[in-house]
Formats: sequence, C-alpha cells, structure tokens
Amino acid sequence: MSRSPSPASRLAWLLLLLLVFLAWSLGSGRLHVPDDWNPWAPLDVRATPNALTGWKLQRAGAQPAACREALSRSRLSWTPLPDRTTGDGCGFRNAVRIEGGRVDPGRAFPLSCRAALSLAMWEEHVLQPAARRWTGQPVVALEHLGSYACRNLYGRAEGRRSRHATADALDLAAVVLADGRRISVLEHGAPDAPAGEEARLLQDLHGGACRYFDAVLGPGYNAAHADHFHFDRGGARLCR
Repeated sequence: MSRSPSPASRLAWLLLLLLVFLAWSLGSGRLHVPDDWNPWAPLDVRATPNALTGWKLQRAGAQPAACREALSRSRLSWTPLPDRTTGDGCGFRNAVRIEGGRVDPGRAFPLSCRAALSLAMWEEHVLQPAARRWTGQPVVALEHLGSYACRNLYGRAEGRRSRHATADALDLAAVVLADGRRISVLEHGAPDAPAGEEARLLQDLHGGACRYFDAVLGPGYNAAHADHFHFDRGGARLCR
C-alpha cells in the first residue's frame, strides 16, 4: 500500500508550484512588479541598491549585451574595445576603455565590461556618498596604477595569471577631492594610520567595494598592497 505524502512534502510541493507560478506571471507580464524588485529586470546602475542588486550585477556581467546596456546607463564615459589575445592566458573579451565621466580617471584604461560595471556601481553608491559624508566634497579624480597587464600574480615568473591579465582588475592608489586634497592609500590607508577623515573615507571605499567586486585587497592584506587597493571581478571572493 502506498504511503501518503507527509505534510512537509506537501508544503515543499506547494512552495515549488507557487514559485513556478510567480516566475511565469513575471515573465509573461501578467504580474507587475517595480523594476527594482523584479529579478528579471535589467540592472539599473543609478537605482538604490537592494537585496537583488548583487544578483542582477552578476547576471549582467555574464551577458555581454546586457553588461554594455547597463554600463550605458552609468555616469562612466567609455568606448568598446575589440577582443584581444596577447599571450597564453592573456587578453580580454567584451572589454571597454574607461575614458572619463563624473570622475577623471587620469590615464584612460581598459577593463572587462563586468569589472567596469562594478566600478560604475562603486562610484555611484560608495565613492561619492562616502566622500561627501567624511569630507563634504565630491571626488573629482582617481589615481590608478593600471588595469590590464599580461602577467602572473605579483609579477612572478611562474604561477597563476593575475586578474590583470584579463582586464578584470584595477589598482587604485588615490582619490582627489574637489578642493584639491589628495587622499592616498599609502599615506592614509595603512592599518596604523591616524583615524582622521581621510582614513575613514578609505575604509569606507575599501569595505564598500566588497559589495560590488569579487576580490578587494588593500594594505591590511600584505605589503604588496601597501600603496593601493586592488579591485577585481571573476575570481574567488575575498575582502581583506
């Protein structure tokens, strides 16, 4: 004689049917949900982040057309780059050249679209709010140590390729405020730096980057990062 399903089993099936129904309703347009809370709506870089933002960012970064569409709605100024292969494990696909925007990047630099999208999110929701909170000034320029470079981790002769080798990484050295003040990772970002507004700003920039990048490394990680923050996409999750 067959056994009747348990209450827990019946509840699980009901929940599954409900999720399927909701997915169908959203996908067919029969149920309207604001884009901010619709998991199938595209990422809006300028929208206030919520519980779905991380998932939308990951999804957009994995789809070239969706990534560029989302990036086109950001404040970054960029142009697409042709795919390149420059060596074993080196090169980039679906990359862009960051040229400007609300913040002057100094030297233009290439980034994969997914890393550029994370940079746009960080600038919009971390960089400018934190700068105004701690200094009362917006950031007008970034100083970086480079993005794309065909090299191994730490420039070693052997070993794994760095995320820089695929244009998935950017090294940030300093930010410049509208009043001309320069706040550098080397001078103000050390673990034992005085706890002034500059140090607190850099702490927020580092911690906030962890919401949008996969790996964020700084002076607290090792001596190789004493003078910059390393932001990257596509690797293991790490925030140090």
